[in-house]
Amino acid sequence: MGTRRLKQTAYSFMILMLSFQTVLTAQESLSHKEMQVGVILDMGSAVGKVIYRCITMALSDFYKANPQYITRIVFNTRDTKGEQLTAFSAALELLENTKVQAIIGPDPTVEARFLELLEEKANVPILTFSTNLFSNRNPHLVQLGQDETIQFEGIAAMVESFELKNIILICEDTAYGREMATYIIFAFQDKNIHVTYTSQISEAASDEQIREELHKFQHMQTTTFVMHTRPSLASNIFSRAKEVGMMGEGYMWIVTSKTSNFLHFMKDDAFESMQGVVGFKSFFPKSRKLHKFVSKWRKEYYGSNPFMEFKAVDYNGILAYDAVYALAMALEKVHTNFIGASLLNQMLKINFHGLGGEFKLMNGRSVSNAMEVINVIGKRDRRVGFWMVNGEFVKQIGKTNASSNSGLEYIIFPGGTTSVLKRRRLQMKGKKLRIIVPVFGAFPNLIQMAVDPRTNLPTVSGFCGDVFIAAFSALNYGVDIEFTQFPYKVGRSYNELIDKVYFKEFDAAIGDITITSNRSRYVDFTLPFSDMGDGILTQNAKKSMWIFLDPLSADLWFTSAGFFLILGFVIWFIEHRTNEEFQGSTRHQIGTTLWFAFSTLVYAHREKLKSNLSRFVVTVWVFVVLVLTSSYTATLSSLLTVQQITPNGRSVPLQGINSTIFNGSVVLKSPADYAETLKSGRVGAIVDEIMYVKSVLALYSADLSLVSTTTTTNGFAFAFQKDSPFTRDMSVEIAKLREDRTLKALEEKWLKHQSSSVILKDLSAPAPNSLDLYGLRGLFLTSGSSMVLALLGSIVYLVREKWRGRRSRVIHAQESDREPSA
Repeated sequence: MGTRRLKQTAYSFMILMLSFQTVLTAQESLSHKEMQVGVILDMGSAVGKVIYRCITMALSDFYKANPQYITRIVFNTRDTKGEQLTAFSAALELLENTKVQAIIGPDPTVEARFLELLEEKANVPILTFSTNLFSNRNPHLVQLGQDETIQFEGIAAMVESFELKNIILICEDTAYGREMATYIIFAFQDKNIHVTYTSQISEAASDEQIREELHKFQHMQTTTFVMHTRPSLASNIFSRAKEVGMMGEGYMWIVTSKTSNFLHFMKDDAFESMQGVVGFKSFFPKSRKLHKFVSKWRKEYYGSNPFMEFKAVDYNGILAYDAVYALAMALEKVHTNFIGASLLNQMLKINFHGLGGEFKLMNGRSVSNAMEVINVIGKRDRRVGFWMVNGEFVKQIGKTNASSNSGLEYIIFPGGTTSVLKRRRLQMKGKKLRIIVPVFGAFPNLIQMAVDPRTNLPTVSGFCGDVFIAAFSALNYGVDIEFTQFPYKVGRSYNELIDKVYFKEFDAAIGDITITSNRSRYVDFTLPFSDMGDGILTQNAKKSMWIFLDPLSADLWFTSAGFFLILGFVIWFIEHRTNEEFQGSTRHQIGTTLWFAFSTLVYAHREKLKSNLSRFVVTVWVFVVLVLTSSYTATLSSLLTVQQITPNGRSVPLQGINSTIFNGSVVLKSPADYAETLKSGRVGAIVDEIMYVKSVLALYSADLSLVSTTTTTNGFAFAFQKDSPFTRDMSVEIAKLREDRTLKALEEKWLKHQSSSVILKDLSAPAPNSLDLYGLRGLFLTSGSSMVLALLGSIVYLVREKWRGRRSRVIHAQESDREPSA
């Protein structure tokens, strides 16, 4: 009886306690303030399912850990079905009708540009998983995803570390894809890496369209690819690339986090086609909290459906989990009816250690200091290191030994190679390198074609041909070459040769092809391998026995000779009355006078002069002779050293000349035409590119000379299609050939000539002309004036002497007459 009563009492107490708990729970429920939060996701996608499961787990975990909070988040979920218009309309409905306090989504598989359309409508925080730059343009957007532009510098640094200079960029054919391509190109430009081609592929592109684009890549011959696309498009491209043979040895593929973050969602066949791909991936540091969450995730995932294939929690799921925590914290601090801007400000202040490490927002973006570098091998991605935002690669984060930690682990590239081949074997699908060669027959020592008797295949020779063979052989690409003639026809020019390369009829053109600004618009030229500029070719001057007369003009010769005679006469006139050396018979006086006058030319006069007037005249004349002889010597030396270009008796300056100098219409097709034209006298000189001039001299050096050069042309080079990797590689080899003097040796082999045929001088300065009377008239005027003054002084003196003598005789006669009379 007592036992039964005790049981009834205990049962009544339990009922009472349960009732009391129910009342407390009801009161607690009534005291909680519900906060409506919109969730916009593609619930049919694997990514959307993962995010939704993560945010529901986060909501449960947060309020279980914080039961004292008076706010409770209530999710209002909308399924976008992968359509951005549906996502936009769902966002408007949540904002206008449901009056949500915040929106989570959309997932990154939806094109996030629709967020721009919400800029005027949204006045509540929108927590987006988008990684694009548009998130900065709306102050209400909170970008949970890492800014994807920070990885572009790391990708460029990786390409630079492998000493690669050309890449092909693949991006989506959307406005956002094109804008991101611009940022990627800028990153590569900072590293002096050339983006050979930017391919924009639509998400809706068919398999055949992707194959056509990949075949275009093969013709471009660049083997390094950087891809920035969504995973669905990336998997399709890699599958097609494997079909066409572009996932083998010699290729390098790098994908951004836009693909790498979702590798585990890809199908097995797509993953299999990505073997050797390198990727940049968002990184979360390991922690006990993350490990515990993943364990719980696995348990709940299998518990919900044990027959489904397990999908690991991904980057966006972890972001979503931490975002719900941050949002719940912020709502608890605000919990008013009008919370828009206040909630956003609280979100920006939130800082805690979540699943993904430190959760912190800066300028509306999540902050990260590192990105993981992965290598797709087998059925998983293998970590090979990290890219730090400070600009370096490290093997492990936080390791103190900087030297051993620097750089990346070894990478297995497509084809199973562990290093990038610097000598990239160009994949041309069995095609040969098609090269067109101008064979006009005019200058065979520059370029000519013949059939190799050993292989029975056409080959090239001559200076240009040998330079190409030497440079191309050094590349060791293992690519066969097919030479095709471009024979001469009336009216055919080298511009037609360039057109054939531009229209991709041929891969390159070699020969005596001059670099011009106009041609550079259509093809890419290598470094010039020849001398640059024009040269003047002229016939060697005929040797003359009278060349010693050339330094002085005829009028100066006659004037000088006349002044010698005048000098002799003046000296004789002054000296012969008092100086015995100028007296004697008429023949003796003439001989002495002429000898004295002309001996002053070499300062060999020995006759002593007694009159000061004579000495004055001779002193002035000796100075004139000094100037004459010095000028004569200098001019004669110039004439003997440098042959003047004097067609029709006038000098021809080099400046401004870029064509043949002729007296009539002349057509020059071969070195023989050059020589014959000059010898005939129809042309005084020929101005042409220096290499053509040297070719002529190689055959006619005894009769012709190169008298001057000027850098008015850009020299010969090889022409390749635009953006061809051969251009840079061949330029490097040409530079090496010049440095090791191989180019010099080849030039001597094909263009060797006598050194005497090259007489270089600067024709921009005046040519050494003959001295004329006009230039020296001041000297003769001075000397003539001295002679006239001396002669007048002597005459005055004679007249005075005669007058005195006559007067003396008259006085003497008068005195004689007086004496007889006395």
